[in-house]
Amino acid sequence: MDWSPGYREFAGDGALRPEIQCLWVSVIAPGMPPTRVLPDACTDLIWASGVGAFVAGPDTGPAPDSRPAGAVLVGARFRPGAGGAALGVPLSDLLDQRVDAADLPAVPGGRLPGSLDPAEALRRVALIAASMVAERPPDPLVLGAARLLGRPGARADEAAARLGIGERQLRRRCQAAVGYGPRMLARVLRFRRFLARIDAPGPVDLAAIAAETGYADQAHLTRESTRLAGLPPAALARTRR
Repeated sequence: MDWSPGYREFAGDGALRPEIQCLWVSVIAPGMPPTRVLPDACTDLIWASGVGAFVAGPDTGPAPDSRPAGAVLVGARFRPGAGGAALGVPLSDLLDQRVDAADLPAVPGGRLPGSLDPAEALRRVALIAASMVAERPPDPLVLGAARLLGRPGARADEAAARLGIGERQLRRRCQAAVGYGPRMLARVLRFRRFLARIDAPGPVDLAAIAAETGYADQAHLTRESTRLAGLPPAALARTRR
């Protein structure tokens, strides 16, 4: 494992359960600016050196996170729709919050004290997250909705019809499993497609990317980027690069 300063994601040894999107490590370097955590429709079980375990609930906007130089964080990221069941609480209760593991009975935070070696903490976070989703599997209907709503041009009413349920029931089940309703879920997943495009190598043509990722036009992309990231798309692209 590379423990040099920076942020990196990985899929572990290939044995991760499908409900876990990735494992990740963040090591804070001296002089590093605050991290801008952006909405991704996911929920994370996180261990921080010297602190212990906490859960990052679903975000609806940018969440700055400042840590001292040398701090190490490791996490397991639950896929959209998997976090609510795994944590044993409706994710709407954790919207835009960071919650100590001790306040969530379904999370064995006592196994993740802040004094752990980071490598051991990562191993335990992976095992605990896998155990949580095995004991409390996600709502398959919401997982299906997330797949449908992750496609360009997807609409909540069409997703509900494809799944054979009403929009009201889909909204209720999404709020419990994701933290917010299907329309917000579609917005966040569309924004993640935009982030993936600007993170990829090559020139950034915002008008083309807006059309490719499902926005009505570049102005629509600008409004959504400002709401979800706190920055217009050109500035966001420069910051991430």
